[in-house]
Amino acid sequence: MKAGPLGRIAIRVNQVFDGYRFHDGPVMVVVEEGRISAVDFKRAGCSQDTTLVDLGESTLLPGLVDAHAHLCWDPDGEPEDLAGDSYEALLGRARRHAEAALSSGITTIRDLGDRDFATLSLREEYRRGTTLGPELLVSGPPLTRRGGHCWFLGGEADSAEELVDAVNERAARGVDWIKVMATGGFTTAGTDPWQPQYNGDQLAAVVEAAHRLGLPVTVHAHATAGIAAAAAAGVEGIEHCTFLSESGLVASPAASPDVIEAIVARGVWCGVTIPRLVPGMPEDIAALVEDMWRNIRQLMDSGAHVALSTDAGVDPEKPHDVLPVELADLSRHGFSATEVLTGATAAAAASCGLGHRKGRIAPGYDADLLAVAAGLDEDLAGLCDVKAVWRSGTQVPLQHRRT
Repeated sequence: MKAGPLGRIAIRVNQVFDGYRFHDGPVMVVVEEGRISAVDFKRAGCSQDTTLVDLGESTLLPGLVDAHAHLCWDPDGEPEDLAGDSYEALLGRARRHAEAALSSGITTIRDLGDRDFATLSLREEYRRGTTLGPELLVSGPPLTRRGGHCWFLGGEADSAEELVDAVNERAARGVDWIKVMATGGFTTAGTDPWQPQYNGDQLAAVVEAAHRLGLPVTVHAHATAGIAAAAAAGVEGIEHCTFLSESGLVASPAASPDVIEAIVARGVWCGVTIPRLVPGMPEDIAALVEDMWRNIRQLMDSGAHVALSTDAGVDPEKPHDVLPVELADLSRHGFSATEVLTGATAAAAASCGLGHRKGRIAPGYDADLLAVAAGLDEDLAGLCDVKAVWRSGTQVPLQHRRT
């Protein structure tokens, strides 16, 4: 998809979600040169030099932000197969997945684990404007122990010295974030999600090196001990934030009130990858999902910064356009429409360091916009009924959605 010409348009809808709250309309959102120039709640008319796009009963919201995805991954493949994929295959797959995500209304993606830095090439392709795609933030291969979680992405480093060298390499290549596998994970054989992979000193070395170069750090962390070490090390974000202990996944406040207190006090972003029950799921995993919903609730109620994302690419239930489906599902399990949408717009943008220009419908913000079915405040299933998507003011040709 090529980027089209920019002009002045006015989008009229009967409902707007601005990133924090719903507004009933009619509402007019004016877009000029890729940014929102005005939001009119007074039913003013449209000037002659403005193209009116009247979407009637639709709901308009900021483009969704998936703050945790893996564009190079094939959701239907085996993760370890990535070790043998060519650069061209990785890049082509990432491009297809990014376009599918964009058609579903995901206008910003933070990729937290590729191989061979393939997503950096895609990011530059989009920045040049030769093709139309979502805004990309990328980390390159995540740092992990030799043979550790996601070793097949090529980011293995054991000692503090090796970790610092890896940070320096990523900075030289131009990544936006440093990603560290602070604990084991579920998708890599031989690793243990219940155990840390690095100690506090090693994580602190990564954070110090990254911050010296102006880069933020986020960590993959399932185990409570790994979450605690990451928060103490001064990271900006903790992905998954699952709170696994030796006895399983337990309610956060009962298991680790001090860790949650530290997360809140330090302003660490909890990048929750949305858990969802799917047909045929083993009973123990289904129980884990239900416990994770309770943990998300506890994090939100505690005042923690929570962003909602997908981990797209890691398995067949996580295609790259799955975010609307997962948001709608989460809203049926004790979370309001406003909480859920904020978690994937204003909050997710802020978690990525883009809160000053993404995730809001307000003057001065990027015109990354998503129009969906009416009545979104009552039923988030309407997120999957996409009417139109704009990326920096350019309307996106929609393609068939896999989900």
